[in-house]
Amino acid sequence: MSNRITAVLFDLDGTLADTAPDLAHALNRTLEHFGQPTLPFEEIRPVVSHGGIALIRRGFNMEPDEPGFEERRLYLLDVYLKNICTHTRLFPGMDAVLHHLCRKQHPWGIVTNKPAWLTNPLMAALPMPCSTRVIISGDTLPQRKPHPAPLLHAAQQLGVEPSHCLYVGDAERDMDAGRAAGMRTACALFGYLQEQDRPNDWQADIQLQRPEDLLRLLSD
Repeated sequence: MSNRITAVLFDLDGTLADTAPDLAHALNRTLEHFGQPTLPFEEIRPVVSHGGIALIRRGFNMEPDEPGFEERRLYLLDVYLKNICTHTRLFPGMDAVLHHLCRKQHPWGIVTNKPAWLTNPLMAALPMPCSTRVIISGDTLPQRKPHPAPLLHAAQQLGVEPSHCLYVGDAERDMDAGRAAGMRTACALFGYLQEQDRPNDWQADIQLQRPEDLLRLLSD
């Protein structure tokens, strides 16, 4: 690999896997349960990377300190867990990327802010061409992205220097965490970017229009 990249770490939602259909389903079932109109998928998709708080905030126009917010958030997560991989799939082209990494025997892993009680069943249900060597969830350590600690911990688990890792994500916090960890960064433009996002300002080393763009980088 170019520039001595020997391992690749991925964000999960909006980068490795297209989880938006199942999370949108969970939000709309929550809206129905609490007597609110559902939202079109196109309005839900951009906020999916930011988790349950962002989804409830968008769906109900509520803030976390308002009465009823936590009840709605917990209801959403319960619905989501029961349907965690109904429609979720690897992004088109990601299978080829993982096949390439496995064939070249380059380790890869997941660093996500999703809690382990959601990350682990999702990863177990997703069909993979080969298994990941490390999964760091949002509650694995006291720190979460954009703090670099989860990425540094993943590199340590893989036995790879951070400078030899590439971190791929679809949010500004991913690029911030990757740079702070001393890794190269790749911004997944196919992920869950919001209208106000400005990925050109995120200082990523590379921007990916689609997962297959990684293959050119990894084959150098």
